[in-house]
Amino acid sequence: MLHCPRDVTRTILYSGIFLATGLTSALAADPTGDWRVADGVANIRVAECKGSMWGAVAWEKTPGGRDKNNPDVSKQNRPSLGMPILIDMKKKPGLDQWEGQVYNAKDGQSYSSTIKAIGSDQLEIQGCVLGFLCGGETWTRVGGPIPSSPSNSMAKGAPKSTDGTLPKTAAPTTTATPKTTGSVNPPPKASAQKPATAAQPADPVGDICLLPDIARFTH
Repeated sequence: MLHCPRDVTRTILYSGIFLATGLTSALAADPTGDWRVADGVANIRVAECKGSMWGAVAWEKTPGGRDKNNPDVSKQNRPSLGMPILIDMKKKPGLDQWEGQVYNAKDGQSYSSTIKAIGSDQLEIQGCVLGFLCGGETWTRVGGPIPSSPSNSMAKGAPKSTDGTLPKTAAPTTTATPKTTGSVNPPPKASAQKPATAAQPADPVGDICLLPDIARFTH
């Protein structure tokens, strides 16, 4: 009887570790959010649209890209921003993996692919051509998971800086107004300085489930 409290304590401790590990695994397995591709040229936003995972270009290092390598001539002039990359990926039973198609804009081809979250900050992409010549890469998280909703409206409104990461909020600055001492000619007003570069529009993609190339399959 003297050993029972210790056994109970040990059981509770192990149960707590098991539950915490299970919770961490569940959170780490979420593939939604914004991910920086391996070569750093784009961010891919992944969201659940009608039960499947879809991914689209949400930011590009060099703006104004076009889908010029697409074999469909009618799509060669479409903007790469907002273009679907991960297509209709469905969860594999019993596994934290999703399987579908990945579009490679570099050669204009689609490949069978799987995605799998590695920890909370990496997404592993594996693709194969006709079941062989398999390869892959790892993407790095730059934006948090996106809660599931009918239209995934939570994906909207996240402003991006010019490098595609969430910007830091700058503290407001104030300029003191000079006092005059009865002078007839008041001091000239300082002209406002123009920013050196124009700011990139805040999150031009928004909810990827509403993008035309995705919405026609999911709505």
